Amino acid sequence: MNRSTSPLYFNVDIASHARGIYSGECVSLIAPSELGELCILPRHAPIFVRLRPGELRLKDSQGAELFFYVSGGFLEVQPMAATVLADEMLRSDEIDREAALTAKREAEQVLSKSHLFTERDTAKLMLVKALAQLRVIEHELASHKRH
Repeated sequence: MNRSTSPLYFNVDIASHARGIYSGECVSLIAPSELGELCILPRHAPIFVRLRPGELRLKDSQGAELFFYVSGGFLEVQPMAATVLADEMLRSDEIDREAALTAKREAEQVLSKSHLFTERDTAKLMLVKALAQLRVIEHELASHKRH
């Protein structure tokens, strides 16, 4: 049985509107959907969901864990394939930690001072995105310490 038909792996394609990010075989994919965090494994039931800002992780066919930040988008799953179409997607090594920390601080300041709903909503989204980026960096660092 070749790997492409093995029940242990499924094909994953990840792209943003600007570029392809990843294409290959995976053991698992964990994605932040509007339904909650989804764990996709080979032979998963078909599903099409909207993604929320957060961390997307996958374990490739070699056992390596890969970490990404996704700002939103869509996930389509078929029994032996998954496709992620992201609004914005960054690999863990592309995230600017200082910029994420600055965005977090600025969002927290707006939330603590502003009484305008529109400003607060924008700040909440900015905070969610910054925290997700920082989480991706932390998980990547923790993964390297384990190996």
